[in-house]
Amino acid sequence: MFKQTRFSLFFGALLAFVALFPENMYSQELEGDIRYLVTHNWTKKTIALDYLSKQQRERAAYMWGNRSEWKVYTTLYFTPTESKYEDSEERAEPDDEGYSWRKEAFFIKRNFAQNTLYDVFTLLGKTYIVEDSLRAPEWKILNDMKEVAGHICMNAYWEDTIKQQRITAWFALDLPVPAGPERLCGLPGLILEADYNDGAMNIAANRIQMKKLDKELDLPKKKIKGKKISEDEYATIVRKHVEEKRKAEEPWFWGMRY
Repeated sequence: MFKQTRFSLFFGALLAFVALFPENMYSQELEGDIRYLVTHNWTKKTIALDYLSKQQRERAAYMWGNRSEWKVYTTLYFTPTESKYEDSEERAEPDDEGYSWRKEAFFIKRNFAQNTLYDVFTLLGKTYIVEDSLRAPEWKILNDMKEVAGHICMNAYWEDTIKQQRITAWFALDLPVPAGPERLCGLPGLILEADYNDGAMNIAANRIQMKKLDKELDLPKKKIKGKKISEDEYATIVRKHVEEKRKAEEPWFWGMRY
């Protein structure tokens, strides 16, 4: 599923590439934050579940109707060697009650220089801390291009065999930082857009601010309460849950991030 060696080789080459640029490029152009608009489509999420019957899928489409989409903002803080991704306090929709209702612990931390990850999130009602070496997805880079948030991007895709997701990512050619939203990373440029299962979930950058970061990448001062697990243990928990829901013919995405 992941190849640690491939990521290490890629990141070494990336650092060598970035080193060719002047030092002020680090502070002025390769550091800042990105606001993403995340669009969830519950009908498309349900339709993507191949183990549900045609009747179940049609029922879901009828039930959601015109309210099948739900939008929120998230934020990615980045430098050439680190990133941190979290939910935003900004409202994406007028009837969104705001950040106050999102009480679950959540942030995704990457240190590309040290090749480590430190992720905190709520999974099936429990808080977990995933601390491990960084293993990037096995991306297949394509040659399509489009503009996202003012940057020319190239696309790549990855198949998540556990959740049965095809994820298409668009990464900026002029921002050589291997970071991205959610748990996505490992491409030769910042991921500015990611699409899951043909619109089941879409994450698109709609504001990019290049600025010097202060403490945005720091871990919380308050001790995080949660069970520490490895990346492999996290994958085992997700796989078991998806298999159980498949047998029960129920959606697996309730209780965990898509």
